[in-house]
Amino acid sequence: MLQQAPTLTRLVGELKKLPGIGERTAFRLAFHLLKTPQTMNALAEALQEVKARVHACPVCFSLTEQDPCPLCSGQRDTKTICVVETFQDLLALERSNAYQGAYHVLEGAISPLQGVGPDSLRIAELLQRVTGGDVEEVVIATNFTVEGETTALYLARQLKPLAVKVTRLAHGIPLGSDIEFVDPATVQWALKGRSEF
Repeated sequence: MLQQAPTLTRLVGELKKLPGIGERTAFRLAFHLLKTPQTMNALAEALQEVKARVHACPVCFSLTEQDPCPLCSGQRDTKTICVVETFQDLLALERSNAYQGAYHVLEGAISPLQGVGPDSLRIAELLQRVTGGDVEEVVIATNFTVEGETTALYLARQLKPLAVKVTRLAHGIPLGSDIEFVDPATVQWALKGRSEF
């Protein structure tokens, strides 16, 4: 169909590799970019700039343009480290304004089926931070998935000998939701984690 435009075919193929972008959306985006050259140029410049400037913080492995990142160089409580799987998880916690400590981004979760073991993550760096600093508490904020729970259990076992308090984010029924619409696993966790009123 697009034999006369192999570069357009390549662009569609690259766009399809992005999460949530199917073939139809990739075609739509490609044709939009062709119709608006100024948008295409701005996008190309932004991609090049991000590639050149954004990198992982050498302390917490958050994405940043400076060393260390603003979170590590600011006035945060360094006695508490919140461990998250991804930078997106860190952003979600920051939006809540409920946490003022330090972070540590693992850059994933343990997933043997996908070939991701503990050595593939930033776990050694976390243990080094805890051992070499005045850390009193590590808050494990991995996702409540099989991979996230596996990672949380592994971290708890690794941190236990280091004489640091290890906590896990609470989980249960979200505020403002009806119990009848909550999945059974969430209800089970909420019942197991119930507290005195």
